[in-house]
Amino acid sequence: MRFHTAPERRRSRRLMVGDVPVGGDAPISVQSMTNTETCDIAATVAQIEALQQAGADIVRVSVPTLEAAVAFGSIRQQVDVPLVADIHFDYRIALRVAELGADCLRINPGNIGREQRVREVVASARDHGIPIRIGVNAGSLDKALLEKYREPTAEALVESALQQIGLLDRLDFQEYKVSLKASDVQMAIAAYRGVAGQVDAPLHLGITEAGGLRSGTVKSAVGLGTLLMEGIGDTLRVSLAADPVEEVRVGFDILKSLHLRTRGVNIIACPTCSRQKFDVIATVNALEERLSDVTDSLDLAIIGCVVNGPGEAKMAQVGVTGGEPNLLYLNGAPAGKVDDATLLDTLERQVRDILASRRNED
Repeated sequence: MRFHTAPERRRSRRLMVGDVPVGGDAPISVQSMTNTETCDIAATVAQIEALQQAGADIVRVSVPTLEAAVAFGSIRQQVDVPLVADIHFDYRIALRVAELGADCLRINPGNIGREQRVREVVASARDHGIPIRIGVNAGSLDKALLEKYREPTAEALVESALQQIGLLDRLDFQEYKVSLKASDVQMAIAAYRGVAGQVDAPLHLGITEAGGLRSGTVKSAVGLGTLLMEGIGDTLRVSLAADPVEEVRVGFDILKSLHLRTRGVNIIACPTCSRQKFDVIATVNALEERLSDVTDSLDLAIIGCVVNGPGEAKMAQVGVTGGEPNLLYLNGAPAGKVDDATLLDTLERQVRDILASRRNED
């Protein structure tokens, strides 16, 4: 079986977003955000349910108007995943969604307004027993900080975060988490590193406006992966210009690669070459689709030839090595031969049988 180890986590205090713990020794939670029109209640509920099915622990919903706040309240009643209300500019919206059942308020210190307005939001969060995410973003820093630093920098992000943390601390409000997002990977990494050693608040990771599915996945994997390897991060969102469900999938893939979360089948597959004895790429694509409903963890090795195939297959619960015919492995041991025509059905059946047996034993 494969040797799994995970990076040592930075110590942070714990808070609750609905029934999901964030920080402390809690698993790193995966978030996404709806991109439907919030006032389209049916569409937003449907997307939240799709995100939850994909594994999202927490979902954020943009609430740009008081009308959208009312819609948020209706949405909150129809779903059971924790919801973060995303608030910009108008602090009154934050007060309203707190009344309507938000599980967390996300505010941006660069655009929420005067300190008194932040005080009112904090008071409402305290009254309703919900946390706040201080969302610092390179694209919306306070004008004074932009004048001081002339442009967004990691130092400006850290200073902005510490200013808002200081305000919440003075108000004796400790139920907050912090994000310091930038679209520049190195700036974001430096900002998170800069704040991580100065506060014990949970940190929400993200590379904001990372790009499309491919480029955004790469940026997020580099940025978030670097921080997670250093033990930094308690919850994350992969920001993609793509279907939000893909954000959840990529988020879990990043965490799985570092052995920080296990969810679903972990497919180990070769990149293929002329030695392959079956169509590895088509097999992997088909199995990813067929097994997309699986939430239990299991390693599945799909290797096209005997160079690395036996070694990889022996470390997986289910494996196949290309041959004439192909060789099937179960729990690290050879378990028979399988031809190309029955390969997909055999691998899917073996995965499901092993998981069913595991559940029956429990």
